[in-house]
Amino acid sequence: MGGLIPESFIEELLGRIDIVEIIENRVELKRAGREFQACCPFHDEKTPSFTVSPQKQFYHCFGCGAHGSAIGFMMNFEGLEFLDAVEELARHAGLTVPREASKRPRPSEDLFDVLAAAERFYQAQLRDNPQATEYLKGRGLSGEIAKEFGIGFAPPGWHDLSDHLGKDKQPLLQRAGMLSQGSSGSYDKFRDRIMFPIHDRRGRVIAFGGRALADDGPKYLNSPETELFHKGRELYGLYMARKSQARLDRLIVVEGYMDVVALAQFGFRNCVATLGTATTGDHAELMFRAAQEVVFCFDGDRAGRQAAWRALESTLPRLREGRQARFLFLPDGEDPDSMVRSAGAEAFAARLGQAMPLSEFFFKHFTAQVDMDSLDGRARLVELARPNLMLIPEGVFRDMMVEQLEKLARHQLDMPAAATGVGGKPARPARQNQRGGQLQQKTPLRLALAHLVQNPALVNTVKDSQEMPDCTLPGMDIYRELVDFCRKHPNMTTAQLLELWHDHPAQPHLNILATWPLQGEPERQEQEFRDALVSLELQWTEARIAQLPLKPRDRSEEQNKLMTQLQQYRLELKDILRGEST
Repeated sequence: MGGLIPESFIEELLGRIDIVEIIENRVELKRAGREFQACCPFHDEKTPSFTVSPQKQFYHCFGCGAHGSAIGFMMNFEGLEFLDAVEELARHAGLTVPREASKRPRPSEDLFDVLAAAERFYQAQLRDNPQATEYLKGRGLSGEIAKEFGIGFAPPGWHDLSDHLGKDKQPLLQRAGMLSQGSSGSYDKFRDRIMFPIHDRRGRVIAFGGRALADDGPKYLNSPETELFHKGRELYGLYMARKSQARLDRLIVVEGYMDVVALAQFGFRNCVATLGTATTGDHAELMFRAAQEVVFCFDGDRAGRQAAWRALESTLPRLREGRQARFLFLPDGEDPDSMVRSAGAEAFAARLGQAMPLSEFFFKHFTAQVDMDSLDGRARLVELARPNLMLIPEGVFRDMMVEQLEKLARHQLDMPAAATGVGGKPARPARQNQRGGQLQQKTPLRLALAHLVQNPALVNTVKDSQEMPDCTLPGMDIYRELVDFCRKHPNMTTAQLLELWHDHPAQPHLNILATWPLQGEPERQEQEFRDALVSLELQWTEARIAQLPLKPRDRSEEQNKLMTQLQQYRLELKDILRGEST
């Protein structure tokens, strides 16, 4: 929760809202038994595999694996950060988001207000400055597109903005990164520049980028890092792109403000730009939340290809099923702004359609560095490419990339598995379910955890002895912690539980178990849960007996007691199995 929103409020929020209502306002749902179904909004499909459970307050797609609470849905569907998703849902529920005390000062509304006032000041200055307006006209921008993107002009004076807003606003301007400090005091950071406001995902101005009109300073200047603005986590134009279309099929990533605005003027409303920095992992995650396909558009020179490779490295760990990345390299001397103006929108769209798939760019990058005709060169190819392939999440795409590397190297590879099971042990090979998703092996412990996650009220059936405080089987510490947690919150939903375990190391494993298909009516599921606990007790008893002396006469009274207990568990399991067969 980042230490900002109390966990009790997250629990109350998820208890107050209905995930079916939240999703139904954005996706057409149809009832299917006790759940609702739809075609998944996060990947293309013809047969519905996206389910929403009113009981669990949880959604899950059996096709692409997307799942989570209403908060997670808002983050993925609307492209919001966690705090923004919580605030959006709170407004829907008529709640006010409380804040816990934090060592960091919380951004105040006054800070957003002063940046909005600066934006209005720059826009007014643009209207009154012929040189700035002529510059924009010379670049081919219309007045309509300039107004839509809030483009303005910072006059050349050293104190024009600060004088306009008044002395009492200077502390806020300082916090917002709008002032610089000199030997004689503070002065306006942006002067004699075309101003591009940078918006957060809710449309609020959080920073500015300025393009110089004169040649006596840096061509482009961005706001510094502030409590509102972190350039490695923001994308210029993302708010405008999402405003034009709720769910984008494709996102085009370019390098400059003018590229974004020019492409928007020619009908390409799905463009964003990084803010003077290389593409980061946070950038990549933001892009894929907005669209399943991302096309990186860079200059074709050496610098452009280096920037593209850094983008690829940030993208690899986020290539879950259904996500695609492609790369478009423009001819020397061209950028998206100049190309769309000279060649036209239709020709630029055709180039986008021919963008290089990530897989092709990946292998071209490495094969260009080695001699593919020699054994040593192909061995070097494997050495270079394998660590990068390990960054890709396990799934069909990673398997196919490994196959392609094997084909190029003419050698079968032994790729280590990246996933781990509950308790930190290596996961056994996953088996496929009927819809193509992956399921872990159903051990008694995992089955017990799955039932508890999906129905925390089952904790009322757990006997004190079944918590097995001395048990050292892998994963038992998580089981006992979950039992204790559910005893304190027996009436919560799956969604509430997983959100409150958001920062727990076991949360990814519990997320998987929350999607396990548990068959039958509630009474049948409760019996399966009790059966799993009996099997778990048997497993622990057998583990302890395995450490006993081999000869019966050497056993102690306690050890003989264990043997009797083992026999009882085995008889109980026989009764369970007999009942299942009938």
